[in-house]
Amino acid sequence: MAEIDLTQEDIAILNSKIGLKYLLADQKLNYDRALRQARYEIRLRELQTELIKLQNWIIKEEKKAIFIFEGRDAAGKGGAIRRITAHINPRYYRIVALPKPTVEEQGQWYFQRYVNKLPKPGEMVFFDRSWYNRAVVEPVNDFCTEQQYHRFMGQVNEFERMITESDTFFIKFYFSISKEEQAARFKDIKSSPLKRWKMTAVDEKAQALWDKYTHYKKLMFEKTDTELCPWVILEADKKISARIAATEHILNTIPYQDVSLLDDFSSTVPPQTKPTD
Repeated sequence: MAEIDLTQEDIAILNSKIGLKYLLADQKLNYDRALRQARYEIRLRELQTELIKLQNWIIKEEKKAIFIFEGRDAAGKGGAIRRITAHINPRYYRIVALPKPTVEEQGQWYFQRYVNKLPKPGEMVFFDRSWYNRAVVEPVNDFCTEQQYHRFMGQVNEFERMITESDTFFIKFYFSISKEEQAARFKDIKSSPLKRWKMTAVDEKAQALWDKYTHYKKLMFEKTDTELCPWVILEADKKISARIAATEHILNTIPYQDVSLLDDFSSTVPPQTKPTD
């Protein structure tokens, strides 16, 4: 039997409730996997605690925040958003994943349907795909004309400048995965009755159109990776690493403080009156 080299810290983690959960999850003990999963969950909980503080500060200071999650199909965008929002107050954030535009929306200014989803003071909005559909997904799949594409590319930087100048924190993530990893995730999705609904007609063509996606992705970065609104590119072949990196970037970028909302909420509760004899 191979000797297992564990530090005191490793042993402490494995003996914790989280460590034991992962250590005993498989019939065959796998210390490396258990440690990796336990460390991830411990770090994620630490970050989720800080996200609550961040949200409290945004609410109290009436700030606005927008987080865009872009990337190829099956890159892990939705999973990252779910971990980031898992424990924050649902009254003060929204996840936006817009469907295909209606006939009425198709006749509007392209950004109009997204303007209607921007945050109010004290609110965070997470875009699971965004207006950047027109930069990559739509031209790759012939969902827009060349004129519409070029009009978008000529307007998007000014649109984002106006957002940031309206006292809004604005972060845009791109989850980058390899062609091999995307194929493996598609295979997993198709084989699972619980995940099969995620597979769309666009997903089915993604591997065949890989190089075309790459072409438009590069054009998007060249045009829209600006000093004011830069792209944060995350290596996402390892989902847990990308989730941690995205959360850490949010917390490191927004200058929040640990504030209490109790005083604000208590002002809405009517004062108790002293009973009369």
